[in-house]
Amino acid sequence: MNKLNRRKFIQSTALTTAGLGLIPPWTIAGRTQENSTKKPHIILIMTDQHRGDTLGCMGNKIINTPNIDSIASDGVCFRNGFSSTPSCTPARAGLLTGLSPWNHGMLGYARVARKYKYEMPQMLRDLGYYTYGIGKMHWFPAKSLHGFHGTLVDESGRAEQDGFVSDYRDWFKLQAPGEDPDKTGIDWNEHRAGVYQLKEQLHPTRWTGLTAVQLIQNYKLDKPLFLKVSFARPHSPYDPPQRYFDMYKDAEIPRPSVGNWDAKFADNPKTKDAAFGDFGAEYAMNSRKHYYANITFIDDQVGEIIRALKENGMYDDALICFTSDHGDMMGDHHHWRKTYAYQGSANVPFLMKWPQTMATRLSRGSQLNQPVELRDFLPTFLDVAGGEVPDDMDGKSLIQLIKNKNPEWRPFIDLEHATCYTKENYWCALTDGKMKYIWFFYTGEEQLFDLTDDPDEKINLSGELKQAESLELWRSRMIKHLEERGETFVKAGKLVQRNTTMLLSPNYPKDTRTEEQLLKSWMNENTFKD
Repeated sequence: MNKLNRRKFIQSTALTTAGLGLIPPWTIAGRTQENSTKKPHIILIMTDQHRGDTLGCMGNKIINTPNIDSIASDGVCFRNGFSSTPSCTPARAGLLTGLSPWNHGMLGYARVARKYKYEMPQMLRDLGYYTYGIGKMHWFPAKSLHGFHGTLVDESGRAEQDGFVSDYRDWFKLQAPGEDPDKTGIDWNEHRAGVYQLKEQLHPTRWTGLTAVQLIQNYKLDKPLFLKVSFARPHSPYDPPQRYFDMYKDAEIPRPSVGNWDAKFADNPKTKDAAFGDFGAEYAMNSRKHYYANITFIDDQVGEIIRALKENGMYDDALICFTSDHGDMMGDHHHWRKTYAYQGSANVPFLMKWPQTMATRLSRGSQLNQPVELRDFLPTFLDVAGGEVPDDMDGKSLIQLIKNKNPEWRPFIDLEHATCYTKENYWCALTDGKMKYIWFFYTGEEQLFDLTDDPDEKINLSGELKQAESLELWRSRMIKHLEERGETFVKAGKLVQRNTTMLLSPNYPKDTRTEEQLLKSWMNENTFKD
């Protein structure tokens, strides 16, 4: 099916910014113009809860994402991009630090620590960059900077500290006094769907795009810019404006995948925020239509950002990356939301456009299959900024893959998540993008999927005799991966079933609370607010 025709639309608006978009003419002490202007601008655009298979450049023939796809056509699309710990805060910790889950310390959903050894904005600031963040950060405290010169945040109404109101919510009050920003009536962990009930220009997606454009238009410094633009959608609520939903209301949206292993997840209470359950194909497809529409809404904002970069003479000199913190199961295998090892949850968009002057061996518009992960963005940014990548940083510079003919790269990537939603949902996985092995800590269950022949993970191969050799290979890799954690994970050369969850590794920056207190505070499924 051909892509849907997008309605041609150029929206003009005269929204008052009340100073929220103005950028003070700060300078960065100790850095010369000569040193800083040789460095490319770095623009990191990310979405929240965005499946890797919902982009045109990833082969989706239904969704309409020409602007995001243009980043890939002017650069590279990594088909096997992953989020190692696929829920919001641990994924963002990996992105922030360039470290694996074990080494940044968050093995599941908890609070991003206040300070890490390595922090993306600070390291780029130290290299002479003006650093700014717009949109969802999901840090604690919410206005933590981690080296940014400033942030304007949208935290979906989330208030984890007394008195906090996100910048988007304050702006909303300025634009629409007395209106309810949550008028759609759908919470951010639900999988019900509905169209946005207010003017389109009040939607947080529009605010995020508009604010980013204003910063770019105002940017006149003789310093390279690091700009992180973080959209809070397509994460629920699935609430696109009506005109975007209309693009998909008659579309042939994919039905949720069902496999030979997932029947046990079908019969669960049908609550609006259930993590598991068979709600019927029509329900899932309706949610997907709204989800797709929100992605197309974001795509228009990405187009405005790219246009602003070009108009301000910054595009050719910019490294532009696009990704997400994790995916969304959208009913596949009767799973909803995230925290799972499966492709809908762990595979994310992963695109990179490099500066015009950078010499590469790779043609623009290429696709690569090496397994890459969120931890790889920070070393990539340090590489192009002329900084040193620390030896103990787990991520690898993606520049190796576009510059070198035969680059050395990891054979596979590790994934994991501590207990969430149910006790059994506690796992560690390995994948090279062709095969995936999953080990469940509590139950001792194993799963093995052939992602080449079975990209929807319908057939669990772990019990098939003809796959015994492959299963043993991946099991041995898992043993080696977990050995450093001690005998509660691997003993006498064998994987150990666990009876307790480890939420934070010993490498997590110290907190005065006990792990038991942290588990009670942050891992209760009824208060999971990713």
